[in-house]
Amino acid sequence: MPTPIDFVTVSTAGLESSPHAATLAGLRANEARYFKNKYDIEFTTEPAAERTDLVDYVSRVLRERDIVIASTPLEVTEMMVDSADGLIRWTYVFYESGLAINVLYTLDSPKKRAVGFKLSMGMDVPVELADKFKFARQKSTLAGEIRGSFFVIKGEYS
Repeated sequence: MPTPIDFVTVSTAGLESSPHAATLAGLRANEARYFKNKYDIEFTTEPAAERTDLVDYVSRVLRERDIVIASTPLEVTEMMVDSADGLIRWTYVFYESGLAINVLYTLDSPKKRAVGFKLSMGMDVPVELADKFKFARQKSTLAGEIRGSFFVIKGEYS
């Protein structure tokens, strides 16, 4: 059963095994606030063990760049968002290491398709990403300092 993420009262539920549980919860709440404010969509997550199809989907997209995430996936979500760019399949995986990965995949055209990486405050850049990406910094009232990077998706993964 999907659990709604409250961005007013931040909870570490589902993320307790992470050494960065508090900041990862803030990062997750930051994403929930974004979707509520931008699309009026409630951000819900499920245990990754119950939705291995979503973990597998994100892993398949990452293989485009020969990336295999070593950390254990904790929670996932997927939303279909109707935007000016068409229908977007937006998939998230939150990992025990404090990493959050999202796949933004427009279904109607290949114009906007990307993978985003966000690191919780205090988390080191994972070895599997360290030599491949530069991470920019962003301040968040919910997550402290977020570091992020991305790559554009070239393949088809619908």
